[in-house]
Amino acid sequence: MHSFPNTDAPPVLTVTALNQAVARLLERSFPLTWIAGEISNFTRASSGHWYFTLKDDAAQVRAVMFRGRAQYADFLPREGDKVEVRAQVTLYGARGDYQINVEAIRRAGIGALYEAFLRLKEKLAAQGLFDPARKRALPMFARTIGIVTSLQAAALRDILTALARRAPHVAIIIYPTPVQGQQAPEKIAAAIKQASRRAECDVLLVCRGGGSMEDLMSFNDEAVAHAIAACSMPVISGVGHETDFTIADFCADVRAATPTAAAEMAAAPHAHWHASLKADALDLRRAMRRTLTAAMQTLDRQAQRLQSPLERIGHQRLKLLALSTGMAHANRAPLQQARFALARQAARHAACRLDVAPLRAHLLLLAHRSTSSIRNQATQRRSALDGIKAQLELLNPQRTLTRGYAIVTDAKGAIVRTPAQLKPGQRITLRLAKGSADVTVGAVQALVKLS
Repeated sequence: MHSFPNTDAPPVLTVTALNQAVARLLERSFPLTWIAGEISNFTRASSGHWYFTLKDDAAQVRAVMFRGRAQYADFLPREGDKVEVRAQVTLYGARGDYQINVEAIRRAGIGALYEAFLRLKEKLAAQGLFDPARKRALPMFARTIGIVTSLQAAALRDILTALARRAPHVAIIIYPTPVQGQQAPEKIAAAIKQASRRAECDVLLVCRGGGSMEDLMSFNDEAVAHAIAACSMPVISGVGHETDFTIADFCADVRAATPTAAAEMAAAPHAHWHASLKADALDLRRAMRRTLTAAMQTLDRQAQRLQSPLERIGHQRLKLLALSTGMAHANRAPLQQARFALARQAARHAACRLDVAPLRAHLLLLAHRSTSSIRNQATQRRSALDGIKAQLELLNPQRTLTRGYAIVTDAKGAIVRTPAQLKPGQRITLRLAKGSADVTVGAVQALVKLS
């Protein structure tokens, strides 16, 4: 008899299918979760992915953080770091290892502190405290350097050692302040304000050594940020290690990776000063040499152009003689030409000239006759005028009045010629030879003609 397979038997899974099913189950069962632990066996692959083990006192779990997520981390984990990761629980199918895929990482215990840091950073950025336009350049050669830090800080010894090695000539002023503790932010801000008010230094260093985020929180304070931004001299922030960033770093004019680096930025090495001075002196000597060379060449050219006074006078005398000869010739030629032209005109005039003597005699005769005629006419007209004058004199009314006659006029000035024009009592005027008289008519008598 033939046997047939049992169709009720469960399906057979491959290892790959099993691991994939378990991975899906884990991913659905555990959403993104924050997990705290200690970094162990940290490896950064050439691809940029991070591989490490996250453990606590009793257990451990493998973790991976791919490059796309790792590039946004603000620090590079080190062996033994306490961290908090936001991860998804999954299974690495190739090995069947249970692991977590990390999406974000932060230092352990600083979640709230980091969020407060980000809020303050965003607030101060909106106020313009991080604006690159307001940041000042460091002085090229600082003569005095101020340091705001703790007198007990190891960072202060590192700074003093670096300055003593690089620039022993630079004066140092320390503004001591606690850099850790509850009152530290207020005192750090006060020290910065004091340095700004006293204005004793060319550049100010605000420094402390490395530490946890809690240790650096004094430099993540708003009062410290405003004090740095308002400082009267450039400020270099050198807080913590190279991977540590604080609000003071963003507000300062320059951020240094370490306190020692801040000291190196603040003061140019003593040898650089000497090298710069030597280079400047060499440039100055070269410039002076070029100037002197050019001046000497100019002097030689001018000396070649300069002539002896006697030689110059001789040249001028020859030039004057040539000009005098040319002027004499220029004057003589036109004059000679003018003489020739005048002689030609005189000859032409002589050929065309008329004999005016007879004309002049005839003109004198005509003038004599005209004068005699005018004189005779004047005599005749004067005689006729005298006769007319005598006749007018005989007819002059005034001569009649001088013989005793009078001219009678009425009130209107009309001449009275007949008695009919007069009435008794009428006022009339008598014009006499000398003067006049107003009279009243007494009676009017008419003239009787004799037959």
